[in-house]
Amino acid sequence: MNKSGFVGVIGEPNAGKSTLINWLVGEKIAMTSRKANATRKRLTAIVMYNDNQIILIDTPGIHEKEKLLNKYMLNEALKALGDSDLILYIADIRKNTNGYKKFLELNKKDIPHILVLTKTDMIKEEDVLVKLKEYEEIKKYLEIIPISSTMNINRDKLLDTIVKYLPEHPYYYDPELISTENIKDIYKELIREALFDKLNDEIPYESDIIIEKIIEKDDIDKVYAMIVTQKDTQKSMIIGKKGKKIKELGIAARKLLEQFSGKKIYLELFVKTVPNWTKNKKMLEEIGYIE
Repeated sequence: MNKSGFVGVIGEPNAGKSTLINWLVGEKIAMTSRKANATRKRLTAIVMYNDNQIILIDTPGIHEKEKLLNKYMLNEALKALGDSDLILYIADIRKNTNGYKKFLELNKKDIPHILVLTKTDMIKEEDVLVKLKEYEEIKKYLEIIPISSTMNINRDKLLDTIVKYLPEHPYYYDPELISTENIKDIYKELIREALFDKLNDEIPYESDIIIEKIIEKDDIDKVYAMIVTQKDTQKSMIIGKKGKKIKELGIAARKLLEQFSGKKIYLELFVKTVPNWTKNKKMLEEIGYIE
């Protein structure tokens, strides 16, 4: 029997979880950003590898903050721990081992995990060996694998190792699928990625997207989306002088949507100010963070 199972992808903010998932899937489905905690909801991605089905669960970075949105995000990460057959703990090789030690405390059920060290292309080879020894002193993992998605280092080794520890089980999903997410959620995340990319310095973390409507046709999708932010000054920055910024944002977002969908996209963006929405349960429900 082939192997099939759920693999939670856990780690600190900006460790490279979403980048790793896109790299393993071979398609861009998870949002990536330079901003910490850009991932806010769990996302399921499916990798078929040597007739085995690996179901990756992307999660927000493990952190502790007071805002309701941040509490929701931490809860999403912890849920993934409980739902997984196996965990990939993702750690930036340039950082210390404190985040990994915190994860070990949170892993109450002692779910087996593989330690994945990312961004190995950013340090010298001898420094990689030093960091490996630091983690070996803790030695709670099944295996430790240094990778680089940029240099395409150890992708097959990581996939082989994941399959090694998965249970024998029939496929959970159609092997043609690369994600269980609906098109609305994926479009939302891609637009949010464009927002953070284009206005990274001006727009704070507390901005988000509501997809108000999608009209799907064979050759084109018409997408109507609302950008939610907390202050009128932020709204003005997003729109820009004579609408220049939002036009640039729309072009960038449309390219991401077309790259994913493989067809033409008509995109309309609007901006709305909602003061303190990250602390507002009703607003979090509307955006889709609380069901």
